[in-house]
Amino acid sequence: MPKSAKSVPRQLPAILPRITLDRARHAAPQVFEQLRARIVSMALAPGTMLVRSELAEAFGLSQTPIRDALMKLGEEGLVQIFAQHATVVSRIDLGAARQAHVLRLALELEIVERLAGGEADAALEARLADALARQRTLLTRQDAAGLLADADCAAFIEADQAFHQAMYVALGLEGLWALVRRQSGHIDRLRRLHLPEAGKAASVLRQHEAVAEAIARRDPTAARAALREHLSGTLGRIDEIRRLYPESVTG
Repeated sequence: MPKSAKSVPRQLPAILPRITLDRARHAAPQVFEQLRARIVSMALAPGTMLVRSELAEAFGLSQTPIRDALMKLGEEGLVQIFAQHATVVSRIDLGAARQAHVLRLALELEIVERLAGGEADAALEARLADALARQRTLLTRQDAAGLLADADCAAFIEADQAFHQAMYVALGLEGLWALVRRQSGHIDRLRRLHLPEAGKAASVLRQHEAVAEAIARRDPTAARAALREHLSGTLGRIDEIRRLYPESVTG
């Protein structure tokens, strides 16, 4: 499980060594992306203080793009900004996580039904197969207790996102995928806490395989059932996650 989730948040400079940005792109979006990824992965644990001057040093920037990035993170509820005081990584909001789950479930039930009920899509099947292959490879690196290392958890989640994104892209729904990602910061953090549980990653892979197989054999009913089981796993363990990580979860 993420080591930072149960410990006192580390000092920011230790978490964010100096970061090189793409100077051809605007700075604030890159800062936002970098910080958001670290918050969602729990590398920046709830309660971590985000000091503008330290962030500016880490990114090699003035404080203006740092401020803009923090404001955007605040809009997603991933940080709390206290005027003239500090910015702190927020706790996981269970209400926001439940709302994101309802949104994603409604969209993806419709998406898998359309995909399974339509014509075969070789490009989609190849993208799904690639994501599944990446997850299978990572599972071979589990320890004797069936646990993934932190870096492998991050890669597993990246492959998970690629699997789901491929289904949106296949229907030309990239805008809806972007909407889902913006709304999913809290539930993604819950999943990051849940994933290291023994057997969880293997269960996710089996569920992904069931969705992909149902789409491939043009079975909308099976695709919907497999997707519903897959997306509901973490929320079904809310009480346990709250008990294990009381300092990280609220609501």
